[in-house]
Amino acid sequence: MERIAVHQFEDGPILPQSHVFLPGERVYLSCRFAGYAIAGTADEQKSVKLSWQVEAADGSGVPLAPRAAGRLEQQIFTQDKDWRPKFVWEFVIPPFAPGGTYTVTVHAKDEVGGTELTSRLDIGVRGRDVEPGKELVARNLRLLPTDQDGTGLNPAVYHPGQVLWARFEITGFQYAAKNHYSVEYGLAIEKEDGQQVFAQPTAAEDSSESFYPQRYVPGAVSLNLDPNVPLGTYTLVILMNDKTAAKTAEARAKFRIEP
Repeated sequence: MERIAVHQFEDGPILPQSHVFLPGERVYLSCRFAGYAIAGTADEQKSVKLSWQVEAADGSGVPLAPRAAGRLEQQIFTQDKDWRPKFVWEFVIPPFAPGGTYTVTVHAKDEVGGTELTSRLDIGVRGRDVEPGKELVARNLRLLPTDQDGTGLNPAVYHPGQVLWARFEITGFQYAAKNHYSVEYGLAIEKEDGQQVFAQPTAAEDSSESFYPQRYVPGAVSLNLDPNVPLGTYTLVILMNDKTAAKTAEARAKFRIEP
């Protein structure tokens, strides 16, 4: 292997080893070979025959896309002494992939000389790391002052007439064939004595399937607080339903309503 490199777009400049990709970005991989055998002796008979396989995996070894394979077969002439066989492959960093060091592995075989090689290239990915759950769970439940994500309120205090916003990540759900998942969630509000004063069991639903298993589902709920709501301490209850596994779960966060 003369060179294995990644690019942000096809035929773009080679990215340095320090470059970090983001979830949802497309990665272009280029591989150029050297040291291969040449079949034939006369110009009209000389040729190169190479086969290759390539795959990319996350930091846990989970493949990001189906393994790709191909062949490079090219007639060459004396004036092609500086020519090198090359292939380009592209893949996408999954939208909800975790951060870490990902690995691209290329296996190639010189079908004329009979030699084989394996080359690996590490690439950095900066993703949102959500701790996986063995059971259905909402991670990082945070109460917010607006619909923009950020650090949760501490303490979580709202005023009558305000809008309560909450964000979280659902994980621990089960997959069906083709990594299909189906999750729905809603919310309820309880007074300090446990009495439920509001409920919306199904506020949103998320289902999809993909080659790479989606690790978590981002969730968001909001509630317009009545201008005449009594002051006091309340609990926001996130109601989750894993429709694939037919399991439910809850997550709770306390907040206060003050003048």
